[in-house]
Amino acid sequence: MLVSMSRTAAPITLRTEERRALERWVRGRTTPQGLAQRSRIVLEAAAGASNRTIAQRWHLNLHTVGTWRARFATTRLAGLHERPGRGRPRRYPATQVQEIVAATLRRPEDATHWSARRLARQVGVSHMTVHRIWRAFDLKPHQTQTFKFSRDPQLTEKVLDVVGLYLHPPANALVLSLDAKTPLQALERSQPLLPLRPGAVARRTHDYARHGTLDLFAALNVGTGNVLVSYHRRHRHQEVLVFLRRIDRAYSTGELHFALDNASTYTTPAVERWFKRRPRLHRHFTPTGASWLNQIEAWFSILSRRAIRRGSFGSVVQLRAAIERFLHSWNINAKPFAWVKTPEQILPHVRPPP
Repeated sequence: MLVSMSRTAAPITLRTEERRALERWVRGRTTPQGLAQRSRIVLEAAAGASNRTIAQRWHLNLHTVGTWRARFATTRLAGLHERPGRGRPRRYPATQVQEIVAATLRRPEDATHWSARRLARQVGVSHMTVHRIWRAFDLKPHQTQTFKFSRDPQLTEKVLDVVGLYLHPPANALVLSLDAKTPLQALERSQPLLPLRPGAVARRTHDYARHGTLDLFAALNVGTGNVLVSYHRRHRHQEVLVFLRRIDRAYSTGELHFALDNASTYTTPAVERWFKRRPRLHRHFTPTGASWLNQIEAWFSILSRRAIRRGSFGSVVQLRAAIERFLHSWNINAKPFAWVKTPEQILPHVRPPP
């Protein structure tokens, strides 16, 4: 007589901290896909789903679902992480490693850099072998970074001046990092954003409609992290003076030191006269080609990433409202940036070679 043997799925009950960890792994942008998949299996099992239902929903092997469900039931969260592989670690002959590293560092004759598959064919190994050796030696031929030297004849003096404001601010004075981000475009995507969901990143259409621009002037209080802004349609010395007058009213007592870049709007005759009539206000200019020394640039980058780049704005009014929401939240939780680089550490990287 044949007896049908069925294996009962292990019941899953989650503690609060386990559920939070699993949900964090499912949502995490840097979570390995295997760990995210195993976390989804456990969460759905805890919700009462059968192994077959989970397997069908996520297009998984039934045995895979049962294995990870059972492993979590016995070893909990720790069991979801990958275990070290069996057998000896992979070993490659030293001569082969040297050949691959040396070839990677040489530019191919008909291209700008090697791909793993092309180098593998050249050397006579698998592309996975090339990947592993690249990873071991931290070689990334597919990536590049940019750099820029400053040709400012007063490079050293300006770096010492601006960085000195950050590391050793004057006593009984405020330091403000000031600049304008221009122009900010109100871009409206042709279709609504497809939101993030498990197994799929957020998606947006490539095409968009333009609905105007605005210029954003901002001043960062280096000591507190608070930001003061002003919105304008143009970026001329007239708009600069409007913003400077607003700063003058907001910080009406004590010495003020401004970190500025070399934009011509900060040195027009009208602006020069305005500063001359206010001896408590002092300007400190970043070197030419080194505006990144201005801390407000870091704030502009954060604003763009968090509030603008993924947005869709049907008008300049909507764009401004998004900036205002971000600014309100920022100033409530404001913290100063921690500047750690000294002039001696910065100068070798921005000074052109002799």
